[in-house]
Amino acid sequence: MIRHIVFFSAKQRQDVEAIRARLLALGTIPYSSHFEVTINTKVDPLCDRIDIVVYAEFADAAALAAYKAHPTYDATTQAVRPMREMRFSADVVAELD
Repeated sequence: MIRHIVFFSAKQRQDVEAIRARLLALGTIPYSSHFEVTINTKVDPLCDRIDIVVYAEFADAAALAAYKAHPTYDATTQAVRPMREMRFSADVVAELD
């Protein structure tokens, strides 16, 4: 399984909810087994620059590649890019018990 985690910050504070709403469209892409978009609570004072977190799980690298090749992924990226300041992602291979 691959855990796909993406961190976003908004250029403008008022765009956080708009970014989150647009990122929710990624959940309609059928290749993930789990998908969520959440607002960072910013409880940790050392991590206050991240506004939104996308977390998804994929069976394997092929499923993740299919997700990224889907037209909704491209459309969402195009819509969010002008509103975001930073984007960091990590893909972690998780061992299943």
